[in-house]
Amino acid sequence: MQSKATTVEAYLQELPADRLPAMEALRKAIKKNMPKGFQEQMNYGMIGYVVPHKLYPKGYHCNPTDPLPFMNIASQKNFIAVYHMGIYANPALLKWFTTEYGKRAKGKLDMGKSCIRFKKPEQIPVDLIGELAAKMSPADWITLYESTFKK
Repeated sequence: MQSKATTVEAYLQELPADRLPAMEALRKAIKKNMPKGFQEQMNYGMIGYVVPHKLYPKGYHCNPTDPLPFMNIASQKNFIAVYHMGIYANPALLKWFTTEYGKRAKGKLDMGKSCIRFKKPEQIPVDLIGELAAKMSPADWITLYESTFKK
């Protein structure tokens, strides 16, 4: 469920009242913890955190005119999603996250390759997502991206 909003503020205004507090809390935790260099913008119809072209001129290999995506948050039809490319590409980071999730979150982890789904907004471990956002700098992500996806 992609939004057609062109700004983060417009995206937040579209959200249902029951989703807005969780999305704002996630956004705040991510922005507070994310290393300098990432840029917040609308990306793929959701709130995205990217490596801008000024830091990585090559852009995303799927579409080089797009900045390199790293992390997104979205209010989907049946859940709130956090997408994190680092946990998809880095097995050690994935292990850290799944271990910490088991210790600190309520409910079973519902996760795909890079997508973490939360059906109950009140059960989102916001602090843990903030810590996850802090684990990788733009330089770290570029190095991992080039060694993993750019063959």
